[in-house]
Amino acid sequence: MATTRDKSNNVLSNIDWVTILLYIAMLAMGWMSICGACYEYGEPQDLLSLASLGTRTGMQLVWIGSSMVLGVVVLLLDDRLFETFAYLIYGVLLILLFATPFLAHDIKGSLSWIKLGPFSLQPAEFAKFATSLALAKFMSAYGFQLQGSWKNLFACIALFLVPMGLIVLQKETGSALIYLSLFLMLYREGMPGSILFVGIAAVTYVIVGLRFSEQPLFDGLISLGDLLVAVLIIIFTLGLYLTYCSPSAIQDSQSAGHPSPGSLHGIKVRRSFYIILFAVGSLGLHLSASTLVDHLAPHQKNRVFVLLGLRDDPSGVGYNQIQAKIAIGSGGLAGKGFLNGTQTKLKYVPEQETDFIFCTVGEEEGFIGSAIVLGLFLALLLRLIHISERQPTAFGRVYGYCVFSIFTFHVVINVGMVLGLMPVIGIPLPFFSYGGSSLWGFTFLLFILLRIDAGRGRLLH
Repeated sequence: MATTRDKSNNVLSNIDWVTILLYIAMLAMGWMSICGACYEYGEPQDLLSLASLGTRTGMQLVWIGSSMVLGVVVLLLDDRLFETFAYLIYGVLLILLFATPFLAHDIKGSLSWIKLGPFSLQPAEFAKFATSLALAKFMSAYGFQLQGSWKNLFACIALFLVPMGLIVLQKETGSALIYLSLFLMLYREGMPGSILFVGIAAVTYVIVGLRFSEQPLFDGLISLGDLLVAVLIIIFTLGLYLTYCSPSAIQDSQSAGHPSPGSLHGIKVRRSFYIILFAVGSLGLHLSASTLVDHLAPHQKNRVFVLLGLRDDPSGVGYNQIQAKIAIGSGGLAGKGFLNGTQTKLKYVPEQETDFIFCTVGEEEGFIGSAIVLGLFLALLLRLIHISERQPTAFGRVYGYCVFSIFTFHVVINVGMVLGLMPVIGIPLPFFSYGGSSLWGFTFLLFILLRIDAGRGRLLH
């Protein structure tokens, strides 16, 4: 009887209430922001009217209430169920993702929404926690090692590239890119830093090459972008060589507990070969980047060029970001007040209750309110790191860092998109953007971690 009582008490005593309070606070602020984004001149401002089910603000209350119920249900489950059925959940979501384009209706060019009576469901939002569970299950297997095992690394990458590819088939490129954030988790779990460096270098090549591609040099033989990328390749390659191929670097690596078979000369030759591959691959990536851009859809290409400052399109693809920045700037220090945002009331910003919800925060709550919202997200991300690091199992830790990576990507890209620092790729701001699928998906993602964390007491004792 004592064991049963201890088991029931462990859940309540070990729940991370700080994270739950952050969750509730963001839900409340998110609903207020949606009220501001959906409100129009002449409408009643009383809470009863705002809560009407015939309005988006009223429906968001339904999504918030149902999300909280789902969160409680997840907390009542046995935490071991998530590890036991991780692959089954992942497989079911993959089947659903594959079937979605055949079942979905075309909504603004996207085939990602399945109609269920009066409601629509987006399976891509639920694939995030399913993929995170599958990765955690795979990486917590007995004897699993990521460092030094290319087979395991490629298997992990394949686990999130498969749903990513299926989501691309739904013409939801923004939702698909979220899965690239899981490289942060892989880095925490032992993926070589050189791979992360290669990824950052690749992005740098593409941006620099495109940004200066229209400035010819030497009678048009090459562009300034080609020259700058060539210089970057040389600098990065020399940096890698000095970091990994000098005798002192090899000896330090061996003394640090990372022995490599073979003589000092053999190790140097092998590492030099990899660095040469990096340089050749970098050159190939740069040469293919312009070809890739040429094959993008016209609106996607325009978004890239507007972001890089190569084109001005204030009435086209750049319109959203221009209006969003005007709305945020007009809020000043303290904002215009609840339901008093003129830019949002007059609907200058398209999709302001979903992808561009942060501009409503900036206009109505001002710099102070925006700082508070960003502070809440920072507190949540730091809390996710804390929860992940205290997990006694690899399954809990890996899943925790998957959650951290996904939330980080959403916040950075969405806020950066509204401020004109990132391309417009159409992803929601967690707990703020309107929509049931995204809110349920984020709730599942977060509360599964909280339930896994609440069960750690059983393992620690």
